[in-house]
Amino acid sequence: MVLKKRKISTGWLLVLVALLVTGALGLNSDSHAANFNLAGNHLWANIAWMITATIFVLMMTPGLSFFYGGMVRPKNVISTMLQSFIVMGFVSVIWVVFGFGLAFGNDICHIIGNPMDFFMMNNAGVTNVTAPEAETSQIGLATTTIPLALFALFQMKFAIITPSLITGAFAERVHFSGYLLFMGLWTIVVYCPLAHCTWHPDGLFGMLHVHDFAGGIVVHAASGVAALAGAMFLGRRQTAAGESSKPANVPFVLLGAALLWLGWFGFNGGSSLAADGIAISAFLNTNTAAATAMVTWITLDTLRGRKPSAMGAAIGAVVGLVAITPCAGWVTVGESIFISIFITVCCNMAVCWKGYSRMLDDALDVFPTHGLGGILGTLLTGIFAYDYFAAGDPAMISRGEFFLNHVLVLAGVFIYTFAMSYLLYWLTDLIVPMRVSRQNERRGLDASQHGEEYGAEGAEVPSPLEWFQSVEEN
Repeated sequence: MVLKKRKISTGWLLVLVALLVTGALGLNSDSHAANFNLAGNHLWANIAWMITATIFVLMMTPGLSFFYGGMVRPKNVISTMLQSFIVMGFVSVIWVVFGFGLAFGNDICHIIGNPMDFFMMNNAGVTNVTAPEAETSQIGLATTTIPLALFALFQMKFAIITPSLITGAFAERVHFSGYLLFMGLWTIVVYCPLAHCTWHPDGLFGMLHVHDFAGGIVVHAASGVAALAGAMFLGRRQTAAGESSKPANVPFVLLGAALLWLGWFGFNGGSSLAADGIAISAFLNTNTAAATAMVTWITLDTLRGRKPSAMGAAIGAVVGLVAITPCAGWVTVGESIFISIFITVCCNMAVCWKGYSRMLDDALDVFPTHGLGGILGTLLTGIFAYDYFAAGDPAMISRGEFFLNHVLVLAGVFIYTFAMSYLLYWLTDLIVPMRVSRQNERRGLDASQHGEEYGAEGAEVPSPLEWFQSVEEN
């Protein structure tokens, strides 16, 4: 038995060495993303690709609901999944009414847009783009030919999934009504200003030459920091003596990871806003990073004496997707391998650090994966994306200043997001309690918040009056 165990460990050690060598060799790759630049002004191709990418990104939110829902205890599966799913309704309405204007309306002090510019999606139509000969226009930080309404829809899906990511930190103990109020406020106060600063042509971060290809700052760092604040504010979950904390449904986790992986091709590939070479490069780097990170995570777990697990494979793949998001279209394939290996090792160490779990109850490790992954990915963007932006730009700042600006902006984003998120938790708690009662938490959120039960056989469906009464009680 001893010899067999030693042989297996040696094999996985060789896999790790091979990964590290591959990552080191990747830094010498010469096929930079800029070499794949294809003409991106073909109107109908751009529109077709961006509609497809928008559908892919929306699919990520139901995928996230499966990913998170499978990780919690059986009594909280439905509640956890619904917290992601319901955002598609609430944030869509906010975005259409005034959220898109806040993020991409006419610039106000380089930090926010005018909410009245696209109120009820006025001035965001499709009639101005009618022929293949249509001129290109500046949308966000890209030059493309897609209609503004399509750009608004694409960006809406980013606004939907970002607050959904936060839910994993306070899973199994948050009051549903309180969560809805917080999520709406957070989208307005935190997400929209960060999206404006990062992706609007006149945004503050762009003026500082700080770039985020598909959401390393706006989506992952922001949601991770907000999750950290939420775990601190809500406190630890209750666990009865002898109660199992095993995931309710590991196949749900795998299904969710698969949907996220697939949807991420639209998330990253669509962020070029055109059917061009940058989209192809982002597509290639996204799949490469996810695959590399999955192998790396499984290898690290095995070297620690754990068995290779489906949970580890799923989490590793998602960490790789997070890692490459900030720079997916701007780096080489070799660099994407190095980035995914480096960030996966850091995130794996953070998740396995026992001190973190003793300090905070971040239920589904949102900050050690999404938060840390987005932060490190943005820092590496400040290192590896410089050549892309410096090519053909004689006015480009120095490499050192480019990296330093990414560091400073990340520090500012961390402080702003944490402070505003914590304030919003506190304000929401004054209006609607953020945490359920001890009795309802022990009972489970599925039954106490929604009157439903995961996997129940022969469960009685409540009458409308009974359902209303249960809502009043909770």
